[in-house]
Amino acid sequence: MQIKHERCAGIDVHKKTVVVCCLWVDEQGKDQRETRTYGTTTRELLNLCEWLASLEITHVAMESTGEYWKPVYNILESSFEVMVVNSHHFKQVPGRKTDVKDAEWLAELLCYGLVRGSFIPPLPQRDLRDLTRQRTNLIRERAGVINRVQKVLEWANLKLASVVSDISGVSARAMLRALVNGTEDPAALAELAKGRMRTKHDELVAALSGQVRDHHRFLIRMHLDHLEFLDHQLQPFDQRIEQLIQQHTSLPEAPTPELEETSDSVAVKLPLTWAQALPLLDSIPGIAGQSAELLLAEIGSDMRRFPSAAHLCKWAGVCPGNHESAGKQYSGKTPPPNRWLRSILVHMANAAVRCKASYFATVYRRLAPRRGHKRAIVAVAHRLLIAVYHILKQHQPYRDHRTTESGQQRQQQLVQTLQQRIERLGYQVQLTPIATAQSFN
Repeated sequence: MQIKHERCAGIDVHKKTVVVCCLWVDEQGKDQRETRTYGTTTRELLNLCEWLASLEITHVAMESTGEYWKPVYNILESSFEVMVVNSHHFKQVPGRKTDVKDAEWLAELLCYGLVRGSFIPPLPQRDLRDLTRQRTNLIRERAGVINRVQKVLEWANLKLASVVSDISGVSARAMLRALVNGTEDPAALAELAKGRMRTKHDELVAALSGQVRDHHRFLIRMHLDHLEFLDHQLQPFDQRIEQLIQQHTSLPEAPTPELEETSDSVAVKLPLTWAQALPLLDSIPGIAGQSAELLLAEIGSDMRRFPSAAHLCKWAGVCPGNHESAGKQYSGKTPPPNRWLRSILVHMANAAVRCKASYFATVYRRLAPRRGHKRAIVAVAHRLLIAVYHILKQHQPYRDHRTTESGQQRQQQLVQTLQQRIERLGYQVQLTPIATAQSFN
């Protein structure tokens, strides 16, 4: 087997220590190796970096152990070509597993080019990821607090959620605050409604008539305070994310030359800045401001790192799986996903299928009756990500599939097929186009 990297190292990562095995070929052409153990403090990792540099190591591979690989990666990424490898891709033989053998095995695989590194985005994108993911956690926590408020209201025989669509809204919060402060008259509480909610006065009076005790008031007060705290936390995150997106002006290093022809014969352009990419993503049905920010944080705006849309969909975990043996297809289960990206794609797909005149709604209506809601939504998410890939790659806003040449040809073929089926049943039909666009399957 041909050696790909003559001087490389494998690192077995743990919380307190890292075991490093270096492999190289000496002047006589013999393989040499040396193994050392270092701590994970910054001083120890700097010593590790100096040792690797003294051996003229060029490539380093480490396993992706929880969060513990990140301090090592932070120190080494500026001096070496570092690959973070999924531990499932280089399992050692059972019964022969030690830290030293893991490091040696990883170094040997790297030496022959038998491991693939995970996608590690550049530092600005990693910062944006941290912000958007933490904001997502806060939003989920906020939804959990609202659910707990609803739970307490049910305990107290208050059916406010049956009348108010959002119990965290202005009117509902005013009523709950007054209830916590000692107001028990349902009519007085209903008077606190704002805007169109005042037309539901009688329903609010009936819904606010319950059996509220001091125990319930205490719980509601704590939940409302928690809700206000989370609202105050979310605002700085929104501002910081917007600021980081506006500051992103420098383009990342190009992995391929500009306008080089790829496998799908599409010219590669220099990537957009985040501020330029946001309005393009916003043109896709189902994608709004925060969803576009999450997409940029997870995949970035540079599509040159993905050879094709199929590679991106495989990495996101929204394409069909491949499990074949002896010519039989056993399962089409989707591969292990990037859970943050897949979650937002499914969320956007659920929003896109509500746009009834869109291509995504057509795909959903075709698949849902025979495949079910969940599989149909994942299929829509798959097509959404393909659209995102080509939009960011070609720097063009979204165009509905039916307005393209291929979409119009498909629509015309469907019309001809339906007309032939009717004629085979013994009827003559004359087709007259109408002004409104019709969806097609």
